[in-house]
Amino acid sequence: MARETSIERMEKLFEQWSDKVEEKLQKRPERKPEFINTSGIPLKRLYTPLDTEDIDYVEEIGFPGEYPYTRGVQPTMYRGRYWTMRQYAGFATAEESNRRYKFLLDQGQTGLSVAFDLPTQIGYDSDHEMAIGEVGKVGVAIDSLEDMETLFHGIPLDKVSTSMTINAPASVLLAMYLAVAEKQGVSFDKLRGTIQNDILKEYSSRGTYIYPPEPSMRIITDIFSYCAQHIPLWNTISISGYHIREAGSTAVQEVAFTLANGIAYVEAAVGAGLDVDSFGPRLSFFFNAHLDFLEEIAKYRAARRLWAKIMKERFGAKNPRSMMIRFHTQTAGCTLTAQQPKNNIVRVAYQALAAVLGGTQSLHTNSMDEALALPSEEAVQIALRTQQLIAYESGVTDTVDPLAGSYYIERLTKEVSERAEDYIRKIDDMGGAVRAIEKGFVQREIQDSAYQYQREIEKEERVVVGLNRFHVEEEKPTNLLRVDPAVRVAQIEKLQKLRSSRDASSVETALAGLRKGAEGDENLMPLIFQAVKAYATLGEICGVLRDVFGEYRAASTLG
Repeated sequence: MARETSIERMEKLFEQWSDKVEEKLQKRPERKPEFINTSGIPLKRLYTPLDTEDIDYVEEIGFPGEYPYTRGVQPTMYRGRYWTMRQYAGFATAEESNRRYKFLLDQGQTGLSVAFDLPTQIGYDSDHEMAIGEVGKVGVAIDSLEDMETLFHGIPLDKVSTSMTINAPASVLLAMYLAVAEKQGVSFDKLRGTIQNDILKEYSSRGTYIYPPEPSMRIITDIFSYCAQHIPLWNTISISGYHIREAGSTAVQEVAFTLANGIAYVEAAVGAGLDVDSFGPRLSFFFNAHLDFLEEIAKYRAARRLWAKIMKERFGAKNPRSMMIRFHTQTAGCTLTAQQPKNNIVRVAYQALAAVLGGTQSLHTNSMDEALALPSEEAVQIALRTQQLIAYESGVTDTVDPLAGSYYIERLTKEVSERAEDYIRKIDDMGGAVRAIEKGFVQREIQDSAYQYQREIEKEERVVVGLNRFHVEEEKPTNLLRVDPAVRVAQIEKLQKLRSSRDASSVETALAGLRKGAEGDENLMPLIFQAVKAYATLGEICGVLRDVFGEYRAASTLG
């Protein structure tokens, strides 16, 4: 009864306060007629205990390291150890990227993150006509095991954690990494890292797909099975909301579409006969850190809560680690401006802080010059120092989930969670994520949100400092990192030398075995591994699978 009296008193006091504010607003209005965040959630002027009355602490918030993991997947979080500081890097040749990795490790980076060039991402060798003008431009060119050996030369694979942003040909790049480990004498049970391996978001948001959905899902489940048996510490997939957000989604859509894709992968693996707890603990996620600081923190907390519920209630997971979202975060590339690029240092700093306050397991901070070119060493160092400053100087890592209990954060966490659940139900009603993508639903939702966001910028309803307000005259930027077109020439020469020196018979045998396995139902990972070790090229291996599986052609999302 006393609790009811307290609430009634709070309601009365809040009403009195609101009346006083409304009187003052007659003389001095607020700066906007309404306040709505990037997900379209109306924001109240003030949040009080009245806004958290319907939130059950035990069921919806809980304790760190315990279901539903809203407050974090580890009981002590960063009091135990900091997140992995993993700067995304790769450009030009394997030799140049190897030098950049060693530079980053010397600067205190604690994990590697490999960026591949566009031909590699879509399964073409550097000498293919589709590779013209793209070799080494947005990442490192990897044509064969020889390139992978060079990429990790002098870097012991049992001492670093490696993330590889690769999707359609993820199986091939993973096999190459394993072959390098084997040559280094490192046993597979010592390897730690992640392959992105998330093809569904490629169909909806990014475009570096090769095969149609059905065979792509088969390859992914083959990887799940192979890694569960042979590489127990490896994260077999990084289910990516990052690119969904970069394509223009809202925070709510990022959570909803990412988890819907996750559901599709789990269903495919279970349908292939795998026990959910055999692969569930090695699923990982990848989220964006965008501009709305508090919404982003709430987004991460909501995603953890939702995934725990999905794995426990929908899939019957018993292992607590199967219910934990462990995620990597990258600051939002789409928010960087070419105008006044030093402003990007500030943007990245508070985006990174949001990721840390939201409980990320690893983090990449973008460099200030990435809207102009590949990042320079100076810019990369500043980006890494940003993470180190948050870790060692800010004090936010000394207690777990420090913003929990904020009336606004808890209300927003619940709002994001409920709105994301509504989206997931819609996708379920369509037959799941694959069907929703085939229908163009996900693409249209992202396109509509991206259009709305851009219109707000153009109409100056959304201020972007240095872009649509607060302009200055600027000198043309100098010392930008550019990739020499001669990189392709060098890669072609290496390919020609490789093809003339390798055992052609072994390559033919390995590729024939892969073709036969693809035409049947054999797990493809051991066959790809054998082809890689015979020095079959990425393009040759993907070419065999193209012949068997065909290529995906995106349907129009208009209408």
